[in-house]
Amino acid sequence: MRGLLAKPLRPSPAGHLAGALAARTGDETAGPALALAGFAAVGSTSGAAALLACVTVAAAVGGPVLGALLDRARRPGRLLAGALALYATGLGAVLLGLGRLPFGVTALFAVVTGLMGPVLSGGWTAQLPALAAAGRMPRLHGLDALTFSVAALAGPALAGGAALLFGAPAAVVLAAALVAAAVPVALALPAARPPAVGDPGSGGPWAVFRRRPLLLLATVTSVGCAAAQGMAAACVPALGARALGAPGRGALLLTVAAAAALAATALHARLGRAVPPGRVLGFGALVQAGAWAVAGTGGPAATVVAFAVAGAAEGPQLTALFAVRHAETPPRLRGRVFTTGAGLKITGFAVGAAVAGAVASRSLPAALLLAATVCAASALPYAARRSRPSVTGTPGSRRTARRR
Repeated sequence: MRGLLAKPLRPSPAGHLAGALAARTGDETAGPALALAGFAAVGSTSGAAALLACVTVAAAVGGPVLGALLDRARRPGRLLAGALALYATGLGAVLLGLGRLPFGVTALFAVVTGLMGPVLSGGWTAQLPALAAAGRMPRLHGLDALTFSVAALAGPALAGGAALLFGAPAAVVLAAALVAAAVPVALALPAARPPAVGDPGSGGPWAVFRRRPLLLLATVTSVGCAAAQGMAAACVPALGARALGAPGRGALLLTVAAAAALAATALHARLGRAVPPGRVLGFGALVQAGAWAVAGTGGPAATVVAFAVAGAAEGPQLTALFAVRHAETPPRLRGRVFTTGAGLKITGFAVGAAVAGAVASRSLPAALLLAATVCAASALPYAARRSRPSVTGTPGSRRTARRR
């Protein structure tokens, strides 16, 4: 009896997904909340954009470091909880620094906060196999990807609503509270399993990318699509003015994309197991390429439809990406691979937004056609693998992947 009482409570997969949803919604709320708070405190769009960029770009550095720590930790949940607490605390530090400290110091707080960003995405997903049998993973992949879509839809709305009702600082506080709410779930995660005999747990994520071509292709495609999505996001104000009559209405295009991603991810979670994830990734990139090309050259109605189509392609892509990562990554390196991949995607989005901002100031269609080109280019390597076997959505060993 004493042993049973001393045993820590392990969260169910549903509880784990609820914690992931809270953390990711907080992350999606934090971006627009920081932009609103930065604009209110500094009084310029450039200052707000710089603050947001500091939070975003640091993810490329934080991903591999935090992933390595998660893989080596005996209780990865405690490390995950600590990273979540630091992220929430960092948001509070940025808020307190705005208008009270030199902007450079506040920007440094934002950079340190951004280092924790990959934990909210890849760090959570990498722990999911410890809570469920391998046979349940395909469905859990879809549900996990669904939390991203729900967060992307709810986060900006929560930030805008809180700022409208209580002021911009309240939006940042709400974001921090949502992230902090996930800490108890992370603390309850089980201890790491000992490595299996022959488990290749050395070499780091880059060595795994080199040894596993499908994993490398999936990573390249996901980063390329993320960069294109950043380019499209940078064009949203101008598209809002052109298609919807006002720059501020451009945010509705992102809402359309997020809602379409949510619906497509839910449908894929129920019906998409038979489709190899490599095909989902490659086809999704081509569909997004076409959507961004239409958004750059079409009229108002075509622009709205293009964002809906791009969102519908993006949702299942994320489920497929998780399936490839689980199937192609040794268990002892999952934390590193997931957080490194998440960091690269976040950074790709930021770089894409920066590049498109400069191009769109001269030509909006050129910026969106550039996004289409990047998406299409990221899908090209899959053409060379069409005749080769692909992994299914169920994670397993390399031998299992070859059999299938």
